Amino acid sequence: MEYLVIDIGGTKIKFGIFSNQGIKRFSAKLDTPDNKAEFTQVIERLIRKYRNQIKGVAISVPGKVNVKKGIVYHGGSLPYLDEYNFKGVIQAIVPTLKVRLQNDGKAGILGEKWRGCLQNDDNAAAIVLGTAVGGGIILNGQILEGSHFQAGEFSFLPNNIKAQGKECFTGTSGSAVKMIEACAGILGLANRQDGRKVFEELAAHNSKIWPLFSEYCRGIAYLILGLQAILDLDSYVIAGGISANSILITEIGRAYEQVASGTPFIKPVIKQASLQNDANLYGALYTFLQTVK
Repeated sequence: MEYLVIDIGGTKIKFGIFSNQGIKRFSAKLDTPDNKAEFTQVIERLIRKYRNQIKGVAISVPGKVNVKKGIVYHGGSLPYLDEYNFKGVIQAIVPTLKVRLQNDGKAGILGEKWRGCLQNDDNAAAIVLGTAVGGGIILNGQILEGSHFQAGEFSFLPNNIKAQGKECFTGTSGSAVKMIEACAGILGLANRQDGRKVFEELAAHNSKIWPLFSEYCRGIAYLILGLQAILDLDSYVIAGGISANSILITEIGRAYEQVASGTPFIKPVIKQASLQNDANLYGALYTFLQTVK
């Protein structure tokens, strides 16, 4: 019994075929289109390609979602997904195919809780660093949904009261994509999204970009401190593509010790997502398996 699992990000769409035991058969990725029509074509091609070998489709997507109805109410970092009906698009091709959605931040922490580094943690949060800042919270072993299914939308936490519009939110200052692009610009890289080269230079403590990186990590540390003041969690897992770089986790931890100095809080464990870029895939599949009987 196999499932198509799709993780939709601001720059890439990752997808794979998984068993119901969470065994990954394979995975691949595509560029995320910049408009609704091309996006729908990508989804339709995937369904047509794998329709004969899958029993269902599990999707991780930014924004506010209805898990069972398969609808995105607010597309987060992909505004063209506002009111997007995944279930309708998919079942227009295969009417009997089951579809489940999960918010990307919640998918990330559910994946780590099911198959990753949070299996023994009952009070934890995932911070997903990508185009914006996704989040998921587990309290007393259960995912925190919130009254309106919007708990964990860390992107909308204000962190600069002097700024206007999106610039005042954590989703802007905490954007891994923007940080990479800014560093690449300073380095004069032709590819402004060359995260690998940027982190090679950071590993060598390149003085041109280190201050920018340090400021970025300090911002994430302040985010953790704010969450800790409210939630008193044991662990924070850092996820998203850049979380594969251990220097990021080290610097966030170092920055947290600085910004939390003088507070009464016990320092939480800040760790790297063990599933790294696959956490959302596993979390989306877990949501499917738990809600489709």
